Amino acid sequence: MRRRLLFVFLDGVGLGTGDPAVNPFAAGRLPTFTALLDGAAPLLEAAPRRARRASLLGLDATLGTPGLPQSGTGQAALLTGEDAPRLFGRHFGPWTPTALRPLVATRSILARARDAGRDVAFANAYPEELVAAAGPDLARLPGPLRAGPPLAALGAGVLTRHTADLERGRALASEITNDGWRERLHRRNVPAIAPEDAGRTLAQLAGAHDLTLFAHYATDYVGHRGGMPEAVAALERVDAFLAGLLNALPRDVLLVVASDHGNIEDVRAGHTTNPALALVAGDGHEELGELRALTDVAPAVLRWLEIE
Repeated sequence: MRRRLLFVFLDGVGLGTGDPAVNPFAAGRLPTFTALLDGAAPLLEAAPRRARRASLLGLDATLGTPGLPQSGTGQAALLTGEDAPRLFGRHFGPWTPTALRPLVATRSILARARDAGRDVAFANAYPEELVAAAGPDLARLPGPLRAGPPLAALGAGVLTRHTADLERGRALASEITNDGWRERLHRRNVPAIAPEDAGRTLAQLAGAHDLTLFAHYATDYVGHRGGMPEAVAALERVDAFLAGLLNALPRDVLLVVASDHGNIEDVRAGHTTNPALALVAGDGHEELGELRALTDVAPAVLRWLEIE
């Protein structure tokens, strides 16, 4: 029986200290996170932690390159296992740098799992007109498709979920709820959805594939804007989403939640040098307990899927 894995990417989530004046993980009510970690919150002082149902780990996002980690190179490292800041010569963001786009498109976990004969899926919906504007030249992609997850999905041939899929519950919005599609894109046929229901939708998708990727970016957006109430609300939405997901996720699907760099865990600043969040939940979570850096995640995912 093949192993299956769901990778939930959260942009800009690090492990910070337990000061509730600056860290929304310490200030908010996050029952799903704390239940997974046997009462602990995802804080710097709690990691590494092996609980009954999950493991909490911190990922080095600097990778020995000076400066603040950034999304473009961080996501490339996370999705391919390659030291993207070293290859590019510095940390770079917010988009994947042009020189590294072929790497993400051809060597991501999605492309490698597909090449090994696995059934892979990218759960995010993207507007069909945006994807139609993406030609073969990776240097000229529309802005949103330059982020690591949709670029990896494009390269693997699974950037295929659009408005109709979101309407019918066969895809998710990156924001978890569908408010942005309804209000900014004026897709009124897209239903309003609660975070818990979005989690259950993702669980259904993950149960039908060997490897599923979902990407959420609002945590990084909120971190850049600053403000404790907004940061707490963003994390509580993720917590509710995880509750719905875990309640419906088949037991043979391992859940990996990981980020590319720190940000939201300290409302006083933008990006941080804190370790990036990694949370592994489900049967066998202990097998991925040695994750220490962004570059460790992709090899661990492929090993779990028994891919060379």
